Amino acid sequence: MFIDIVSKFTKFVLAVTTIVSGLTLIGCGQSSSKPVGRESGANLLSVEALVVQPQLLRNQIFTTGTLLANEEVELRPEISGRIIGVYFDEGRSISKGELMLKINDRELLAQQKRKELEEKQAADEEHRKRQLFEINVISQEEYDKSLNALKLIQAEKEVIESQLAKTEIRAPFDGVVGLRYVSEGGYVSPNMLAATMQDLDPMKVEFSVPEKYSQELKNGIEILVRVGESEEVSKGVVYAVESKIDAGTRTIKTRAMIPNPTQALMPGSFAKVEITLHELADAIVIPTSALIPEISGEKVFVCENGKARSVPVKTGIRTEKSIQITSGLSASDTLIVTGLLQLADGRGVKIQSFQAN
Repeated sequence: MFIDIVSKFTKFVLAVTTIVSGLTLIGCGQSSSKPVGRESGANLLSVEALVVQPQLLRNQIFTTGTLLANEEVELRPEISGRIIGVYFDEGRSISKGELMLKINDRELLAQQKRKELEEKQAADEEHRKRQLFEINVISQEEYDKSLNALKLIQAEKEVIESQLAKTEIRAPFDGVVGLRYVSEGGYVSPNMLAATMQDLDPMKVEFSVPEKYSQELKNGIEILVRVGESEEVSKGVVYAVESKIDAGTRTIKTRAMIPNPTQALMPGSFAKVEITLHELADAIVIPTSALIPEISGEKVFVCENGKARSVPVKTGIRTEKSIQITSGLSASDTLIVTGLLQLADGRGVKIQSFQAN
């Protein structure tokens, strides 16, 4: 009897324990469930963003070039002979027309003097024959012979004078003389280098730009030039653009003029060239890294009400680190700039910080 009572009590306790355990399990399940349509803070993607603001945009080209003298010549004699005078100093300024070098011309001077005497004699003969012809004493043929003889002597005299001019080398323009390669008393022949000469103010800079800019590159565009490793900037103006594209490099050659009053710039120097084609006052510009390429075009992600939304955009001018957006974005849009690979339309985001635009 006692054993039956104990057995029934044990079964009762086990039944109560089972019911309590079940109720406990049902309560945890209800407490751990999430409301439909809500996202916990742990699932939000942390990103950085920036607020889009209009800004000044310069359409610029960065390239390299070479400085050239405004004018540059190699001074070489036109005839052979012995040098009887050198009248310039190396590295010094010289004026246009100034005598720089003289070659022995004694023989030519003697020939010139002889032709002057022959010219005087022929001129007198022509004068007498003209007087006789005017009174019909001689024929037209006889007068023409005397006139042609005079013209022939005059032509021969001009040849000698041109030969005399070749015995001198004169400065073709105002400029600076380089190194001298001849000396007084030395014998020179045609095309032997005597010296070089440059006009250093203004200077020219020659550079090439990609062919896609050929229609925008016009005379009068301003440029900035930095020479070598110097940070000093010189301003210049484009004055000539080549009339064809280089087929090998697909670039177009251009030249600009730079003032050089102190002659600090030297021909042959390496130059860094910055060209501003035009400026846009209120452009929408974003970092290039925020742009996502697609097969159908390009897009960006913006943040709206705590969620990411993809926006198709059209682009314009590209710079080294940024790009112009011509359509798709407006001022005050919140552009997401990090975590782009994990983003999708409608995903919840948490903005950690804002970047400067």
